[in-house]
Amino acid sequence: MKRFFLLCAIGLTISCQPTDKSTTSMDDSNTSERVKDLMAKMTLEDKVGEMTQIAIDVISVKDENGNLAEPHQLDESMLRKVLVDLRVGSILNVAGHGYTREHWHEVIQAIQDMAKEKSTGIPVLYGIDAIHGANYTLGSTLFPQEIAMAATWNPGLAEKASHIAAYETRASWIPWTFAPVLDIGRNPQWPRLWETFGEDILLASDMGEAYVRGFQGDDPADPEQIAACLKHFLGYSMPMTGHDRTQAWIPERQLREYIAPTFQRAIDAGALTIMINSGEINGIPVHCNKAILTDLLRTEMGFEGLAVTDWDDITYLYTRYHVARDYKESIKMAINAGVDMAMVPFNLEFPVLLKELVEEGEVPMWRIDEAVERILTVKERLGLFDNPYYADHDYSKFGSEEFAEESFQAALECITLLKNDGGVLPLAKDSKVLVTGPTANSMMNLNGGWTRTWQGNNPDYDAEEGKKTILEAIQDKLGAGRVTYVPGATFDALTDGPIAASAARQVDAVVVCLGEMNYTETPGNIDDISLPAAQGQLVEAVAQSGKPVILVLVEGRPRVLGKWEEKTAAALQAYLPGSEGGRAVAEVLFGDYNPNGKLPYTYPRYVNTLRTYDHKGPDRVDNKGGENAINPQWPFGHGLSYTTFAYSDLQLSSKEWSMGDSLQISVQVANTGQRAGKEVVQLYITDQVASITPSVKRLRGYEKVALEAGESKTVTFTIRAKDLAFVGVDNKWITEPGAFTAQVGGLETEFVLNN
Repeated sequence: MKRFFLLCAIGLTISCQPTDKSTTSMDDSNTSERVKDLMAKMTLEDKVGEMTQIAIDVISVKDENGNLAEPHQLDESMLRKVLVDLRVGSILNVAGHGYTREHWHEVIQAIQDMAKEKSTGIPVLYGIDAIHGANYTLGSTLFPQEIAMAATWNPGLAEKASHIAAYETRASWIPWTFAPVLDIGRNPQWPRLWETFGEDILLASDMGEAYVRGFQGDDPADPEQIAACLKHFLGYSMPMTGHDRTQAWIPERQLREYIAPTFQRAIDAGALTIMINSGEINGIPVHCNKAILTDLLRTEMGFEGLAVTDWDDITYLYTRYHVARDYKESIKMAINAGVDMAMVPFNLEFPVLLKELVEEGEVPMWRIDEAVERILTVKERLGLFDNPYYADHDYSKFGSEEFAEESFQAALECITLLKNDGGVLPLAKDSKVLVTGPTANSMMNLNGGWTRTWQGNNPDYDAEEGKKTILEAIQDKLGAGRVTYVPGATFDALTDGPIAASAARQVDAVVVCLGEMNYTETPGNIDDISLPAAQGQLVEAVAQSGKPVILVLVEGRPRVLGKWEEKTAAALQAYLPGSEGGRAVAEVLFGDYNPNGKLPYTYPRYVNTLRTYDHKGPDRVDNKGGENAINPQWPFGHGLSYTTFAYSDLQLSSKEWSMGDSLQISVQVANTGQRAGKEVVQLYITDQVASITPSVKRLRGYEKVALEAGESKTVTFTIRAKDLAFVGVDNKWITEPGAFTAQVGGLETEFVLNN
């Protein structure tokens, strides 16, 4: 393996230089005859145009103030300039807000028809952020966000969700999504945590692979599939400050062991495209780091697809990072490092300056050919040369009840019962209930960011016909006469606490819906991970009634709750459960569905103890010399049920085994309660002695099982030596022989791995 961080340490001068073509070019045998023929006919202008991606805003009509005109319409003269004159190969995004399918059809058809007038006739590759469904197409099915999908611990469900997203995105005639996010979610301060699959490598890798399968299927050219785009390669989710797009310092060993594996699994699953990390690692912006974009991504990890920048990130090499003198030098650095397509998104100078750089010998022609070959191959794999949109395909399931039920099932399975003191839940259906809190009556907050608009915070677009907020779903469940609603507080201000407190005395239970306002990326940066004080004050106000307080959290990241959490009797984590989330919360609250979600992250108790479950032994040492420093509010993998499960008979196929063999670990799980339920059986393994300080435990297997009351099942995990590997002192993966401890459901056993 390349020691790529040693290369980085040499500095920008070397890391941003092109290497010899023979070490990086695509295998010519993987390139189709059609692509080869096209390449032979293309001019330099054609090729640099293919490498350019502009935002739809550029080709949209503006009003007299320069703002996007409403209703949205394309500017034909700009469309011609962009596609015919500049030969631009890709367009992305939505101008302002989501469109109807009909308008998307008008837009895509106009773009592809104009593309036919290019000298090459090459179709446009249109990309969109279909993050949790076709979220920029009005009327589409909205699923739980990625962090909520991870809480299901059900990759099969994730594959169904991403396939439906693919279906409805392609039904909008768009063939490419900028998803899934495969950044590992190990920093709860980071505002994009909810776009990840959580803190564990195995769970996140499984879910990411499932999303790629769901998006692309067996054939991405199928009219119901689209191209996936893995993002953001590499290390984007680990900024030191917790703020979006700020500096990260990541040792090579950690980068390889904790951050790269999710991407490797998705690459191995056939992902067609990848998006580059907007940030910097160890002082080098990733967009100009050849050691990451070429040596690691291409040579080591074997990725052969299209690498696209994130939004305007080539520009930022000189305006923010100051590693380039001007835009032209930024382009040179990024393309030579391994960028194939530039998300410009507004500056039409990019193809002009790139052409000049080639003519001046600053960017080699082979690097242009390599990038364009990759771009055209993706277009061919998507079938765009034969059919740039599928006007005749039957997309009758778009926005269907069938798809809504899949979203509903995902929302049900993600909801995590964190606390249930005295079995206060489920609530009786003849209860009188007070519903209060800032997320109680908001569809917008159930969906989160990337919903019809970028931030998902425009209430003009959150009205979904037939969809229910938490309040509305509870009213449907009990009847409006049994439900009292008092807003109680905004996200950061107590508005009518005394009214809520008075109302609480008149009911049997209080459902307090708290959480966060919608956000993503930099607008979601916070300086304090605590839930705003006003929301805790609301809990304290209603708790004075003496009635049981049930907390429902609608949040993208785990916000620290503080002492007032002790005043609650029960707590549900709803995450960002999508447009069916209100109905799902009500089903769980009143016992029509038995919750089975499990936390995909560690829920912190304090703002200064943001540790993951797979911490090291020294992290446990407290200030008195004991080992009590790790005390999360709720641990990774936690989640209660309305039934009970008992584990027994933890067995090994052998107490000792060798590197070339496998080990079977089995356990019996019994439903010892009075109702059916699902349990996620989690296998953790601890390496007792290792050359690198081992984690206290690592998740090495899991399985979700459904059990009727009184039923039991034996769950078996097969472990191979590679499943126990870690990145060693030489920054290479290694499995060391020795003693290990296996833990399942509170049971433990030991085994020895020999050479």
